Amino acid sequence: MLLGLTIRDVVLIDRLALAFRPGLCVLTGETGAGKSILLDALGLALGRRAEAGLVRPGAEQAAVAAEFAVAHNHPATSILRDAGIASDLAGTIVLRRLVGADGRSRAFVNDEPASVGLLRELGDSLVEIQGQGDQRGLLDPATHRSLLDAFAEHPVSPAALAGVWQEWRAARERTEEAARRLAESRAEEDLLRHHGAELDALAPEGDEEDRLGARRLLLQNAERLGEAIAEAIAEIDGDGGAQQALHRALRRLERARDRAQGLLDTALAAAERAAEETAEALAGLTQAGQALELDPRALEEVEERLFALRALARKHGAAIADLPLLREAFAARLAAIESGAENVVALEAATAASRARYLATAQAVSQARADAALRLDKALAAELKPLRLDKARFRTMLTPLAEAEWGEHGVERVHFEVATNPGAPFGPLARIASGGELSRFMLALKLVLAGTSSVPTLIFDEVDSGIGGAVAAAVGERLQLLGARLQVLVVTHSPQVAARGAHHWRVAKRQAERATVTRVEELDPDTRQEEIARMLSGSTITAEARAAAASLIAGGRN
Repeated sequence: MLLGLTIRDVVLIDRLALAFRPGLCVLTGETGAGKSILLDALGLALGRRAEAGLVRPGAEQAAVAAEFAVAHNHPATSILRDAGIASDLAGTIVLRRLVGADGRSRAFVNDEPASVGLLRELGDSLVEIQGQGDQRGLLDPATHRSLLDAFAEHPVSPAALAGVWQEWRAARERTEEAARRLAESRAEEDLLRHHGAELDALAPEGDEEDRLGARRLLLQNAERLGEAIAEAIAEIDGDGGAQQALHRALRRLERARDRAQGLLDTALAAAERAAEETAEALAGLTQAGQALELDPRALEEVEERLFALRALARKHGAAIADLPLLREAFAARLAAIESGAENVVALEAATAASRARYLATAQAVSQARADAALRLDKALAAELKPLRLDKARFRTMLTPLAEAEWGEHGVERVHFEVATNPGAPFGPLARIASGGELSRFMLALKLVLAGTSSVPTLIFDEVDSGIGGAVAAAVGERLQLLGARLQVLVVTHSPQVAARGAHHWRVAKRQAERATVTRVEELDPDTRQEEIARMLSGSTITAEARAAAASLIAGGRN
């Protein structure tokens, strides 16, 4: 609630410090005394528009500070936390605004520089002003849904509805992304199959290029190698060749061994080994000669294979050694396309299930809203009659939305409408009701919805405009009831309303030494009776007026 308001150099106010308390607080005073200046000054602290004309003539700047007490779970504390501003441990928030004579302004929250937008956001969570020239809150259709939800008895909370909406939206996004990727893959499926068929037909191996290169080199030299092998075989195995010479030498040494007394054993052993190795060399040369392919087609086949691999590698911008991996990648992408189609089907089924859960939750919320709308309309109708609005009709409209407009708040739009005269069409509050009617509509709505609002302070500016007698008394009674639940500040000209106040301030102009200034005085029981008597009788206060004032005050206590 609003604890205090400090004002310096605002229009007719030079210095002013007010302390407020819970309950119904009334401000009275003659027309032109400066009551509206107080609201303008408070509006500055709440982030409303700043104008140079608000600065008192001769002053360099105007300054306003409003101090509020808030519970630890009040929305304003979350706003402060999100803005990175420390909360006061005592549970207070101070909004301050400075306006220069040039119209420029600066804003502060808990003595930390802040934007005017943050000031306005905090102000909207702390104070709601209902006046003929300044109505927000209930008149903003964007607030009607949350107001109805706070009034409703939801079996499924709107927060749960927002949760299943987020779940459905995420499921749709996953499905759409998978379908998009599948469509892109489908567009290249034929090309993937073509590339895959080429690779399958060639069936490249990782080390094939080296092997083919070596074989190609061998085949290119096969003729010369064959000639060399043939010549070597002739030298070893031909007439007069090494093999025959070794055999002849061995026969001669064998014949002489017995006579040599062991002198030839070493030579014989070496000659035998030479004969064996010569035989092995001859066998190796024969085998090598047989292994050589002198068929020119063998070289062509190797070169064709090598050139085909190199061409395919260039086509895909890869090395020949990477072609097997590329083949596997194409196969994997084709498999992914096939499994992707199955995945999209599964995601679509999951999305449909999420949609069904959202719709079931939304329908439960919609039903609770419909039930609450009936109760709200009935409760408000009961409040309108004593406020001399018995011919007016109020209704809460739930307008179904197209599926494309569904969201985290449900499947319908909520807004309040009124018709002030029989046979007149319904329309928005701000457009249909006159100023006085509008203020009384706001009072009735606030009274019915008082238990649902997180805004702790309500301000009514001349809610009694154009009424008197029993209607003014009814307005005062309802403001008093509202003050039992919330802090209510009322600027009033009605003695019936003023008599209901728990606290009373009088606003008046005084002639100072150099200029006229506005002063605000909190009234005690005696001065309060005099003020209400003045409101009843005018400038000349009679005994009858004092008695009537005392009667009104006594009635307000009952």
